[in-house]
Amino acid sequence: MAKKKKTLIPSIDPAACEMLEVAEACGASTAFSRAVEVKPCPIGEDGKCCKICAMGPCRIVGKTTRGVCGATLGTIAARNYARMVAGGASAHSDHGRDLAFTLIAIADEEAQGYEVRDVNKLYEVAGHLGIPTEERETNDIARDVGTKALEQFGQQRGEIIYTARATEKRQQIWRDLGIMPRGVDREVVETLHRTHEGVDLEPEHILDHALRTSLADGWGGSMLATDISDIIFGTPNPVQSEANLGVLKDDHVNILVHGHEPTLSDMIVVAALDPELIEYAKSKGAKGIQLAGICCTSNEILMRHGVPPAGNFLHQELAILTGAVEAMIVDVQCIMQSLGELTQDYHTELITTSRKAKVPGAVHMEFEEHRALDAAKEIVRRAIDNYVNRGKTHIPEHKSGVVAGFSHEYLNYMLGGVSRGSFRPLNDAVMAGRIRGAAGVVGCNNARVTQDEGIINTIRELIANDVLVVVTGCAAHASAKFGYLSPEMMESAGPGLKEICETIGIPPVIHLGSCVDNARILTVLTQMATEGGLGEDIDDLPAVGICPEYMCEKAIAIGTYCVASGAYVLFGVGNPVGASDEVNHIITEVWEKKVGGKLEFAEEWQEIVRRSLEHIDKKRAALGLVEYDASKWGRSGDHRMPLLLELPFEERIEAVYGLAGK
Repeated sequence: MAKKKKTLIPSIDPAACEMLEVAEACGASTAFSRAVEVKPCPIGEDGKCCKICAMGPCRIVGKTTRGVCGATLGTIAARNYARMVAGGASAHSDHGRDLAFTLIAIADEEAQGYEVRDVNKLYEVAGHLGIPTEERETNDIARDVGTKALEQFGQQRGEIIYTARATEKRQQIWRDLGIMPRGVDREVVETLHRTHEGVDLEPEHILDHALRTSLADGWGGSMLATDISDIIFGTPNPVQSEANLGVLKDDHVNILVHGHEPTLSDMIVVAALDPELIEYAKSKGAKGIQLAGICCTSNEILMRHGVPPAGNFLHQELAILTGAVEAMIVDVQCIMQSLGELTQDYHTELITTSRKAKVPGAVHMEFEEHRALDAAKEIVRRAIDNYVNRGKTHIPEHKSGVVAGFSHEYLNYMLGGVSRGSFRPLNDAVMAGRIRGAAGVVGCNNARVTQDEGIINTIRELIANDVLVVVTGCAAHASAKFGYLSPEMMESAGPGLKEICETIGIPPVIHLGSCVDNARILTVLTQMATEGGLGEDIDDLPAVGICPEYMCEKAIAIGTYCVASGAYVLFGVGNPVGASDEVNHIITEVWEKKVGGKLEFAEEWQEIVRRSLEHIDKKRAALGLVEYDASKWGRSGDHRMPLLLELPFEERIEAVYGLAGK
């Protein structure tokens, strides 16, 4: 009997559901409606299709077991997977490369409005890269750091320098397997060469190089992008904000930034705060300027400036449908082409800013660092001029309080104090069983599944079972929209985790930043391993990585570098190599034997939670830790929470985090 397909509910977010009713009433097309109209290809969705040469596309279905060239299903699926990793690594590395160029421009005083905001982080990164700092000017050090970072992208021999930040055990594993990354660009190009028709035809060998390419992302492009962002824009500390479409204001000029590169968005923040431009907005009849974000650009300005996120990936069209957005300013990655057409029916201007990306129907105002502030002011002024063209609006009231911006440096400080920063208290809590384990819940939205359902339900169940959760990317926005980044969510945590959160002042769900900031998770896990008591490396830790609603190649690259670093990783939605038993065997059992981590796909969030807890408990047992027992905890400090919940949100923030006035 055929399995009955359940009816898809588009979203569990009430703001999204409200705006989808608006879309239906006015006949607007959205990703949600198109996901119903455009059915996924049943051949390509699980890896049975090969289209890398003109003899195809070859469909390996029915009695067909090989393509025209003789390629087997395993080879085809492995090549498809490796190319996804290369695509994701390319996106992240380009992000890091542009930041390195910006840092050099700052050092040469050619980047208007930018400066080195975190000198301590500059010195730290210089140390990692082997650059001398004694009795040197800040700009000279910055120039050398930017130059050395660029070399990591084009390096042809040797090892990417940041791999030395992994444990000695992990580095040796990579060397022994021959997957130590040499240079970001070299590994990406070699992936494309190997997966060209008639080159590398052995699935395991192809996937070995996928591991190597992913490491060039995680310990190369992404980690460099995170570090250089901190140098230029400041290392994040906790900030207070709000999240969801309700942050838009009917009586303000509403400007949305959307994309992934912080160079543009950071300068838009500066321009939006300019007193002259605020007065200009008032001269047009507005009360001020409201800046908000979508996707990972939003994470960047949330964690450094407290700018509220209007939503994650699937909110970009819904924000336009409010009729209240004067301009949506985009750079690169996760920008829907539909925005260009949708904005033609509204007064909203879609403004593209990257030389790499244009959208049909958008206004192009190329952003250049040498005149960054002037360019940002021109864009903001254009948005203000558009305010008078606004028609009827519909802004959902839904929004939630947020505390975001927990860099690994701040976690180190919170756990151990300013003079003795350490992950010792976290490790001790895991060893004692107060914290059962840790999970990184990351990644995208996907219109093929109910928006935010897998993310939120997974997080809810994990923290209830005393698992400390860190979030990045669109999963971080989902957490924010549903209040999981606010103090009262301590009440939803298990008894042991709640005690720890109250003691050191962290929420049970910790915002670590954008999708490139998954490199912060690698740093946190490595610090936990080197702190002692939880094994020697990441593969010993009671920890998991989860991407419940993945959508793009970047997510596959992230998941793969986490596996290569020793983590157990679970993806939701569907398995892009599900048709090949051979490839699934490699990415689970073979990879686990080689690198200690493995990758699995499970469509239902309940199964993801079950496997996660099972893995955490297995790792606890292997370390000889006490068996998890929630009944042992919950009697030291819980009495404070009901009192805190009676306070207004801002007073709760001050009581727990000391963020008044920030």
